[in-house]
Amino acid sequence: MYEVIATNAEGHLWGRFPLLANRPLTVGRAPACDISIPHDPYVSRKQATLQLQSDHLVVSRLTEATNPVFFQGKEIDVCRVEIGQCLVVGSTILRVVALQENEAVQGLTPSAAEPAVSQVNFSSQALKKVRYPDAENRIEVLTHLPEVIAGARTEAELFVRLCKLLLRGIVNAEAAGIVELTRDDTVRLLHWDRRRETAGEFRPSRRLVQEALASSQPHSVLQVWDPQQTTQLDHTFTVDFDWASCTPVEGLSLQKTGFYLAGQRNLPVNETAFDLDRTHLDADVKFTELVSQIIGAVLKSRRWERQRSGLRQFFAPPILAALGDDLDTALLEPCECDVTVMFCDLRGFSQKAEGASDDLLGLLDRVSRALGVMTQQILSHGGVTGDFQGDATLGFWGWPFPSTDLAVNACRAALAIRCEFDSKRGRKDHPLSDFAMGIGLAHGRAVAGKIGTLEQVKVTVFGPVVNLASRLEGLTKQLRVPILLDDATAQLIRQRLPPEIGRLRKLARVLPYGMDRPVVVHELLPGEKDYPLLSDSQIQTYELGVEKFIEGDWEEAYRCLHSMPSSDRAQDFLIHQIAMNNRQPPKDWDGTIRFPGK
Repeated sequence: MYEVIATNAEGHLWGRFPLLANRPLTVGRAPACDISIPHDPYVSRKQATLQLQSDHLVVSRLTEATNPVFFQGKEIDVCRVEIGQCLVVGSTILRVVALQENEAVQGLTPSAAEPAVSQVNFSSQALKKVRYPDAENRIEVLTHLPEVIAGARTEAELFVRLCKLLLRGIVNAEAAGIVELTRDDTVRLLHWDRRRETAGEFRPSRRLVQEALASSQPHSVLQVWDPQQTTQLDHTFTVDFDWASCTPVEGLSLQKTGFYLAGQRNLPVNETAFDLDRTHLDADVKFTELVSQIIGAVLKSRRWERQRSGLRQFFAPPILAALGDDLDTALLEPCECDVTVMFCDLRGFSQKAEGASDDLLGLLDRVSRALGVMTQQILSHGGVTGDFQGDATLGFWGWPFPSTDLAVNACRAALAIRCEFDSKRGRKDHPLSDFAMGIGLAHGRAVAGKIGTLEQVKVTVFGPVVNLASRLEGLTKQLRVPILLDDATAQLIRQRLPPEIGRLRKLARVLPYGMDRPVVVHELLPGEKDYPLLSDSQIQTYELGVEKFIEGDWEEAYRCLHSMPSSDRAQDFLIHQIAMNNRQPPKDWDGTIRFPGK
């Protein structure tokens, strides 16, 4: 059996790929390639195929490839590669080798034929008692660890730097590697390095890796053996070394990962010699575990910060705090819950885009600021922000934690948004001076939760209540008010929202486009002190007019509505409906105004 070994220009092995007679391998940058080299800009997406033919390899450069393939220093389109020979693709060297009969096609050297070994399993308590005979050197090496982590721009570069640091800190080690144990118990060598570059590659013991990483509580394992007792079958594993260790590392990959170290003591293996030599070997394992713990903590912190950054744009600080430092993802899973949903839309954006065709970047900046006002107030009042819907913002309350104040908080946020826009109106020097907004609020059952990964998380809410909030936002244009609420939201806040903060005004019973059931809609107004243009007594008169309108007494309705101040535009809509019908309701009047479109 044969395989292709992939190494970089420095001679570091990064992949092994089995060759089968009936299955050619593709080479390229594309993730779908059998030998994928995504990190190399001098490799085409699909560059070549490798086909095993009996005892040699046929290499064919693909017609769509824009980069060359080299064999024996010459650029080729098709060539024959014998066992042991190499070809070059970009900066990657691909060497064809023969596998020994006892070697697994998909993994590393099996341990069935490995010699007898002396093995020590280390607990964290046992390692605490180990003392370093060369503590100063270890500390000096550890001072470079922050530089190693900060300077690594990619995962592959981090692996290279970590292996070099381990070799520097463990003078007894001749080789260092990073191994991965997959869910199907396959051992993969992610990266390795030798102290002497001419020493060749090494293959970690699969049994040792499994001993260290496969258990429910991964732990460091040290093995010592006599290289003179090895056979040709396990030559690649033992000829250069007489000890090896594997230490788990959290967070280096999605699979179980560990640091693998191997070296030579030049001592005969017997019980006495092993005991005498434990001082240095135990200290080496302790140092490896210390590096592992630091790396694991840093990577966990980075991952935590990425997750927090991804969630910060959606959640208010109190919600993030309640989720805890470990970000309990179960709380973010989609679930059915009671929510109050807000749709907030910018008015006249399309017209502004047409008029600002010569300064679209400036318009985009202004729109971003306007959307920022909306999201800031949603988050400040304990809400969750969903995706932007064009020039509109979606916010909701009631997830991931239920609340008795969700509707009140949503209304407070809506009033704060209105106040922000009102305060900027007329200020010609302000980027939001000519922006207006419309807000629709609705309350009901919906499904809310996260979609995507925690690194690229998005949150969403969907259900009929979301559609209703969107429809109400659209109706603010026709009803000529900034904020519309459905009756469910109005009933929740009527006794809970202080009147000095916000007031309600019943406007009409409507059937929005696409809906099956009529909805009683209300306007949310600021308190009388902040909005003196409409007094509490005038609101009562207006609501009396609405009741008369629904009942069909349009004469009385007209009188009540017509008594509103001229600055109040909400009256215009109902007065227009009355005037169109000569102040007489249609014969089939049921109190509902139907909207034929959005």
